[in-house]
Amino acid sequence: MNPDETEKVIIAGGGIGGLCMALTLHQIGVPCVIVEASREMRPLGVGINIQPNAVRELLETGITLSDLDAIGVPALEWALVGLNGKEVYAEPRGLEAGYRWPQYAVHRGQLLMMLYHKVVERLGTDAVVLGQRITRYQKDDAGVTATITSTDGSTSEIRGRLLIGADGIHSCVRAQMHPGQPPIHWGGAVMWRGTAQVEPMRTSSSFIGLGTHQHRMVIYPISHPAEDGTSLVNWIAEVTVDNSEGWQQDGWFREVELEHFIHHFEHFKYDWLDVPAMLRSADCAYENPMIDRDPVATWVDGPVALMGDAAHAMYPTGSNGASQAIVDARVIGANMLAHGVSAKALVAYDEQLCSKISEVVLRNRGAGPFGLLNLLDERCGGVFDDIETVLPGEERREFMARYKQAAGFAMEQLNAAPPTIPEGAVVQ
Repeated sequence: MNPDETEKVIIAGGGIGGLCMALTLHQIGVPCVIVEASREMRPLGVGINIQPNAVRELLETGITLSDLDAIGVPALEWALVGLNGKEVYAEPRGLEAGYRWPQYAVHRGQLLMMLYHKVVERLGTDAVVLGQRITRYQKDDAGVTATITSTDGSTSEIRGRLLIGADGIHSCVRAQMHPGQPPIHWGGAVMWRGTAQVEPMRTSSSFIGLGTHQHRMVIYPISHPAEDGTSLVNWIAEVTVDNSEGWQQDGWFREVELEHFIHHFEHFKYDWLDVPAMLRSADCAYENPMIDRDPVATWVDGPVALMGDAAHAMYPTGSNGASQAIVDARVIGANMLAHGVSAKALVAYDEQLCSKISEVVLRNRGAGPFGLLNLLDERCGGVFDDIETVLPGEERREFMARYKQAAGFAMEQLNAAPPTIPEGAVVQ
């Protein structure tokens, strides 16, 4: 093996987090390679939100607002609505709220492909190895040896200075690091996801949460309006069921027919939104349970670290899972600038984020910012005449401020923060 190859950082997984990790390492002058299980990179998924703290980090890797505009749309508003269609809480988002950076609603698959093409463009075609999965690691004083299992079952080894486990909720790296971890946690919520070409609601780019914590819709555009005024709108339909017998399907994600779930939402009709009509215009529908993992005490084992869903898989109730994966990559990079490409840098990353983000995982399990709908349901069943008599404005604002602070995108703090990685900085 070429001596330079042993100095590489190995990244297990080529998802959003792994690709951002590669772009960050390239930016600070650290060689790396991504090992990705998929045989080809494909634009899988539907809509996700990228919060201002993560948009800032993407821009500081050299990604542009034009790149983001090509795959999504800046969010203007975040709103919660009760079962009767009346507003519970609304606030501006991104630049409209006073952040220095926008919040973007994007197509997850298109974001993935954009990041992948940036990695190949900057690091070369050999930077991403497809059709292979890192299944084991062995650490020593000089670094780490990772076992690679190919799709045909054959195995090989790769040597590196560090190993970053960005291999998702089913992470093999995490399974070895924490062999006694509990199984994936499912709290009983089932989600159906899809997109529809319809006119945006409230504003040209509003994120809308409608219903209760056990029976709700989430709706937001992920494209700029077309000439006819319609946008590609991402929707999530969700109900909570008895989970005492666990998830009974063979897999965690499957395509389903509309008739499988639309009956839960036939009465979601208002003068400003007809949910059944929107669902019937959808081009696809996918079912998956809302799952996460219990937090672990550490994300680090010597020269090995977890990031993204491998570290902190969380319910999507706060719209910050992908955002946090992006931030993870940048914090790891910043600590390499401070401590070198070393286990010490990974320990500093762990101390900075593990405990804090584990709290966010548990907060999202408790409905995250949608917890306002929990309170509304407890107090009036989601139906009200005057929201001030049920949830006073000050209580609503304080609830949201606490969540933003915990999730790392409180506006004043973020706007005043220096760059995570200074421009031009490289590891010495």
